[in-house]
Amino acid sequence: MYSIIVGGLSGWIASLIMKVDKQMGWIKNILAGLIGGGIGRWIAKIARFEAKGGFVNDVIVGVVGAVVLIWIVNMFFGRRR
Repeated sequence: MYSIIVGGLSGWIASLIMKVDKQMGWIKNILAGLIGGGIGRWIAKIARFEAKGGFVNDVIVGVVGAVVLIWIVNMFFGRRR
């Protein structure tokens, strides 16, 4: 349950940052946050950032990862102009 809450919050914040909130529903926000959490932890490990527990830390790492995930998805599937 904790992962779903952190994932949903992280995905929602990331979708607001990337200005795609209107296109994403709550399920996509949760998925982006959950997958983004893994990506964020990987980025934190590479950057040698201690990503140890705590709600705020988990949300920050999740948001960073979700922003990267949304950016990558938009690169491949975003609208072409």
